Amino acid sequence: MSASTNWRELAANLKFRSQIFIDGRRVDAKSGQTFAAINPATGKTIVEVAAGDVADVDAAVASARKAFESGSWSRRAPSERKKVLQRFSELMLQHGDEIALLDTLSMGKTISDSRNIEVPVSANCIAWYGEAIDKLYDEVAPTGGDALATITREPIGVVAAVVPWNFPTLMTCWKLGPALAAGNSVVLKPAEQSPLSALLLAELALEAGIPEGVFNVVTGFGETAGRALGLHRDVDAVTFTGSTEVGKLFLGYAAQSNMKRVSLECGGKSPHIVMADCPDLDEAATAATFGIFFNQGEVCNAGSRLIVEKSIKDEFLDRVIAISKTLQPGDPLDPQSKLGAIVSKSQMERVLEYIDIGRKEGAKVVLGGNQVRTESGGYFVEPTIFDGVHNSMRIAQEEIFGPALATLTFNGADEALKIANETIYGLGAAVWSSNIDTALNMSRGLKAGVVWVNCFDEGNITVPFGGVKQSGFGRDKSLHAIEKYTDLKTTWIKLRK
Repeated sequence: MSASTNWRELAANLKFRSQIFIDGRRVDAKSGQTFAAINPATGKTIVEVAAGDVADVDAAVASARKAFESGSWSRRAPSERKKVLQRFSELMLQHGDEIALLDTLSMGKTISDSRNIEVPVSANCIAWYGEAIDKLYDEVAPTGGDALATITREPIGVVAAVVPWNFPTLMTCWKLGPALAAGNSVVLKPAEQSPLSALLLAELALEAGIPEGVFNVVTGFGETAGRALGLHRDVDAVTFTGSTEVGKLFLGYAAQSNMKRVSLECGGKSPHIVMADCPDLDEAATAATFGIFFNQGEVCNAGSRLIVEKSIKDEFLDRVIAISKTLQPGDPLDPQSKLGAIVSKSQMERVLEYIDIGRKEGAKVVLGGNQVRTESGGYFVEPTIFDGVHNSMRIAQEEIFGPALATLTFNGADEALKIANETIYGLGAAVWSSNIDTALNMSRGLKAGVVWVNCFDEGNITVPFGGVKQSGFGRDKSLHAIEKYTDLKTTWIKLRK
């Protein structure tokens, strides 16, 4: 990102796409209804966006089905599909400033995070799955000499992808990359809070050579468009990232309709465990701070429970507080801002309500706890840290999805594991220790889909991401993600001599 870029000027001249994208064309919602996309840094409307409903979902699914059955993408040679996805990735990088601005304006994250992290990582995701397409082999089963049995992967058909607002472009690409690589058609329902970048991505995909109907975008609300996708009998699979509450709804929709495949990446309450023999307290304190306050705490695997061995708790927490004081919210369009705005007024009120609940439960606020930058009209909450938290408190059990850290203490590894696992969630976890035996035993004992040792939230596209328990099932990222969008077919051939 160029330091000389005038992001406010670019934002003032930005083109906003506001129509649904079906069959390669922009169209209004059949009802004619729209909803306001709000800039959370100012509280003002950016643009009115088409409010898709059941009729629009029907049209998008029909377009996706027609494209899938035509074979224009599903039966295209792997080497050709690879080139298209690579071109798509290149176009995303070329339009990186625009994508970053759309995400920053609609959901409040800092422009530096949007441009330096989300855009390149998203483009790399698309390129990586494109590169993988012609390197996936089918299998031949071990049989006797009188038969040949093949095991092949086939695209599942029409995939509905319902994504959240916290990482609008990245979460879209985590779904879109493997689904398209497998040969499926996709109907995307972006979060109503952050629909703008998805509409640009659809145009870039078409320009890259993805056929009409293979990638459709229906903007609208979860209660209408999202529900319609979940219940649609011609959707073969739903992939969802969002809250556990809504994830359960999609399981119900599948049962009520056609038993479509469902994969879920839902909430989290990740334990960030720091043992007394932590190899570097400063490094751990930095990781713990950014592990909760990055992206304003609006991260499903945020390290929202800091679990520190009692003998070092005071010293360690002082370090976390000192670093946190440097992370005050600022204008998201200022490249120097460390934190941005909370995505919406309702989400800000939810965060503030949980902070009040924590106080009433007896936890002590040792940093922050307030709304700030009220003069902007936007939704800003300062980094907040609680001490004296018990695992039975709501702030230790329920996902806040904001910049609020609950600090708990323990004596010994067994108690740390007990505290860490006493939650309905199981997405991410971390442990810091100089003892390899402690680290490995803790890793094995933690009920989580991802465990970091002496680091936090590190990895890349080559490793799977997802949870256990009520954090969901199925994995994004890596070659394993392709399994969600394919079916296995066995072909048994009897041989005659």
